[in-house]
Parts: sequence; C-alpha cells; structure tokens
Amino acid sequence: MLAGVALGRKAPDPEATLAELAVLARSAGAEIVATFTQTRDRADASTLLGSGKVEELTAAAKSYNADAVIFDNDLTPTQQRNLEKALGTKVLDRTQLILDIFARRARTREGHLQVELAQLNYLLPRLAGRGTQMSRLGGGIGTRGPGETQLETDRRKIHRRIKFIERDLDAVRAGRGIQRRQRQSVPLATIALVGYTNAGKSTLFNRMTGAGVLADAKMFATLDPTVRHILLPSNRRVLLSDTVGFIRKLPTTLVKAFRATLEEVTEAQLLLHVVDASSPDAPEYTSHVREVLSEIGAGEKTQILVLNKMDAAGQEGVDPAASAARIVGETGVQSVAVSALTGAGLAELLELIDKALELEPVEHAVCRIPAADGASLSMLHD
Repeated sequence: MLAGVALGRKAPDPEATLAELAVLARSAGAEIVATFTQTRDRADASTLLGSGKVEELTAAAKSYNADAVIFDNDLTPTQQRNLEKALGTKVLDRTQLILDIFARRARTREGHLQVELAQLNYLLPRLAGRGTQMSRLGGGIGTRGPGETQLETDRRKIHRRIKFIERDLDAVRAGRGIQRRQRQSVPLATIALVGYTNAGKSTLFNRMTGAGVLADAKMFATLDPTVRHILLPSNRRVLLSDTVGFIRKLPTTLVKAFRATLEEVTEAQLLLHVVDASSPDAPEYTSHVREVLSEIGAGEKTQILVLNKMDAAGQEGVDPAASAARIVGETGVQSVAVSALTGAGLAELLELIDKALELEPVEHAVCRIPAADGASLSMLHD
C-alpha cells in the first residue's frame, strides 16, 4: 500500500505526489494494491497520521493483505517504530524506497560505496528498538543489560564502517580529480546532462555519443557517471557526461553520499537541463532540479533547456508549444525542442552548444611549413 500525508494548506495534492511514488515503487519491484491519503495541518509526533487514521490504515492494510506500507513522507525513527507496531507489517518511507532503488542500480565500486554510505547514515538513528535484542531494558541505574550492549556495539560498527567508506570515497574523489585534470590538460570543454529522473537523459546521451549506456523507463536507471566526447558543428571536440537524475524531496543523505558523482555537474562548463516536455508536471520538475543544482553549488552555471520527448507530447494530450512556453517562461534560459528517440532537433541542440561554450574561436588557416621543419610539423599535429 502507498500512503501520503499532505501537511499544511499549501502542500501539494497527495494524490498527485502518490503517482510519482507509485512509479518509484514499481521501479523497486513492488505491486501496488491500494493508496491511502490524508491532509493535516501538522504531523502527529508519534504516528504522523493520528490514532484514528492509523486504525483506518491498519484495517485497509489487513483487508488488502499488504506486505508493506510505503509512505511518501520521511518518517522519524519513533513514527516508523509506532506504525510498524500498530500496522503489524513492514513500514517504509520515501528515503528507504529511493535507497533500495539506488542499491539495485549501482554497478561500479564507487556507486556501491555511495549507496552503502547513504544507507548507514539513514540506519544509524533508527537502531534503537529494532527487535528485542537491541531494545533498552528500562530506565534508571542498574537496568542496562545485554540489549544496550548490543545496541552500542552495532553503533560502533556502523561508525567505523562509515569512516572506512568515507576514506574510500575520498580516494575515489582524488582519482576522479586526477582524471579530470588529465582531461583538462587537453583544452576540451565539459558538458553535463542534468534533469529530473526519467527525463530521457541516457537516451539523449546515447543518441549524441553512440554510447551504450542503459536507457530504461524506470527511475534512476543511471547512477554511475559516463563521459564520452562529441563533435560540434565547428569541428571542436567536447566531453559530455551523463549523471544521476534528480527527484522531488531528494534525501540530503543521498546528496552528501553522491558528492563524487555530482562533482561532474559542478565542474562542467555548460549544463544541458533535460526536461520531459510530455509530462504535465514538467514546470514543477524543472524547478525541483534548479533547487538541487543551487544546493550543490551549480545554480549559476550556464544552462540550455532541452525539451525532450516532443514526439510523445502530442500523444500524451499535452500541447508541445504551450508546454515549452510554460517551462521556458519560468526559467528564462535558452531552449531547444528535441526527441532523443527519433533524433529530431539534435542539429539545433549542437548549434546552441557551439554558441554557448566560451572557447577560443576556431579559424580556417593555411600554413606553409618546410618539410625539413619537423619540430613545427610535430607541434601542429599535437
């Protein structure tokens, strides 16, 4: 079952946010049997929902024989513990679901380390009360027993593991920095594809570079960055990198853990912000991506808005021109309409990239060099 609670009068409609949670849940392999929504002024400290709604949700979960209830909200350790006790089934929140998807998608050692770090940081405050072997025996002097010892032992193990992973990730970061300096020794501009998850970044990357990166309709199909070169109309070569997609309520633990991957975005000279123009929520998704870019220090980077999936916009009942005007109107940046699936609009995109990159102009020149001047010929070839 999926459950969503809208907190406050200005909160978005929980039915709309549950639609995205449903896509996430299916990406994790879940089968959705029912949804449950509630609107409240503020969260209940112990259960998020309140006692009456907890009883209602418990009855619904039992009637549908649900294996788990996934909340679109982030739950505190206390709320999760109380809900699991009341519902008698597994309770997950949005962050846990995203972490599970990330764990499935990670392919490289760097990806596995980043996911594990995020999972451990999330688990640490939730150790207390996870089963009777970790529970406190009671308050007061003389009541600490094996349960408390087990709890503290597990905490120490997790703290040690976190330090070990952070040290490994720093080594990965240093190695990526060396690779980046080697790339920068040759004057090639770097471009990063950014955007909401499932906007078609990997399909566009494959279309532009001929790479065989996994392009899947599931969310977060790409976790590990891939870098390839492309040739612009001016015959300049530039480097293009495909990066992890962003999402609404992206957990801060993930932003911190994926620092090494997101460096590809912060170091790029130009960002191609890919938007699914066929989605009615495209303007909202665009603003979410811009918020995350500001959070990681890339908000002031030069951007080109790539309105992707224009071939599907008409089929989805969305007016492509109106959708484009709405998205661009909110951002005020240059835009181009493309279809990564068919290749339409890619020539215009490459022309825009050529104009946006601040590199020395390329000029046609005729050089007359004596055949005996080997040093000059060698320098020219280099």
